[in-house]
Amino acid sequence: MLTIGELASYAGVTVRAVRHYHAKGLLPEPERDQAGYRRYDADAVVELIRIRTLAEAGVPLARVRELLQADEEEFATAVADIDKRLRAEIRERQRHRERIARLASGDNLALPQEVVEFLDRLRALGIDERIVQVERDGWIPLAAHSPERVPEWMARKRKQIADPQLIDFYLTLSKALDVTDDDPQLVELADKLAAYITQMANEQGEFYVDDTDIEPPLAELLDTHVFDTLPPARRLIALLTKRGWTGWTKLERVGPTRGTAGTR
Repeated sequence: MLTIGELASYAGVTVRAVRHYHAKGLLPEPERDQAGYRRYDADAVVELIRIRTLAEAGVPLARVRELLQADEEEFATAVADIDKRLRAEIRERQRHRERIARLASGDNLALPQEVVEFLDRLRALGIDERIVQVERDGWIPLAAHSPERVPEWMARKRKQIADPQLIDFYLTLSKALDVTDDDPQLVELADKLAAYITQMANEQGEFYVDDTDIEPPLAELLDTHVFDTLPPARRLIALLTKRGWTGWTKLERVGPTRGTAGTR
């Protein structure tokens, strides 16, 4: 015969748990012996292990009580259902693990492979990592918003990034990230960007320059993130507005003829 401490030890629970199961009516509480101790037999060990196993599987104690009183067929069916639920939970946890692994992999989080390759191309060109990160943060909501359009956008971006003028713009912007608002580099950069966008719009059409169809609230959100992350960008856009274009995520021509264009 076992003491309550020995029972708890053999079943892999605490004495407190045994007493809790007594209080809940799950485990019969034996009478005390002449010395005033409660003694437990082997059946109590088996029953306690059953209770512990069901409880650890997430079965509510009220349901545990029902299962302990069920016949063999009902118990087997219930255990099969519990096993099915646990398998589903394991699959879900595995998916969580995969998401965590993707999180650790950086750009691959929530981004299509073609966008990741574009970002890697920017890095290979020597473009400042801060700019790359802003590009990445912008593409995440865009890819989630319109995943079917990502291949189209990326085809245009790959063509644009092969243009030496755009590469020069990115590299010049990289150098201008740490300048003050009145630095001449920003004026030079605004001139370059305005000339590039205007030339592309005139040659290919404003529809070609950008056709993201981004709703104004999302464009405003992305712009705010850019300006907060890259402060010179706000001044750059102010200068660009004086040169016929306004906006960052959703560039528009200033004046009677308005069309959509963008650096993204």
